[in-house]
Amino acid sequence: MYDYVVKELPKLLSENFPQLDTSKASISGHSMGGHGALTIYLKNLDKYKSASAFAPIANPINCPWGQKVFANYLGNDKAAWEEYDATCLVKKFHNVSATILIDQGEDDKFLHDQLLAHKFEEACRSVNVPLLLRLQPGYDHSYFFISTFIDDHIRHHAQALKL
Repeated sequence: MYDYVVKELPKLLSENFPQLDTSKASISGHSMGGHGALTIYLKNLDKYKSASAFAPIANPINCPWGQKVFANYLGNDKAAWEEYDATCLVKKFHNVSATILIDQGEDDKFLHDQLLAHKFEEACRSVNVPLLLRLQPGYDHSYFFISTFIDDHIRHHAQALKL
């Protein structure tokens, strides 16, 4: 997915929509896709003007889901895992100027064991990366949660893209 999102998709868009300015790009996602959006953004600060996420798996090297996946795909070398963990990457690629927006439902059953938004928040704070982490009371991991706050994310990106 990384190569598709970072390389192939922008090329396809440029070729098929010449009026589109692909230098004005932002990225967003939900859950594992939210984690992907954060890692892609941090590794490509020159390509993306902003990032946002809904309930991202923010620190996969420290959660059961991430540990299982990383062990299967990357082996047991935990140092290699850090290249795919947003919480580790923000400490390495911390020249972030735009505020990262994360919305997280307070009633999300995965919040404390799998998503670990507080770990990402701590890492951002330690390197002065601007983060707006909004814990939303009464919301879980569902479509309803995303549909409620998507307009805020669109405005966040539009402002960063100066649209």
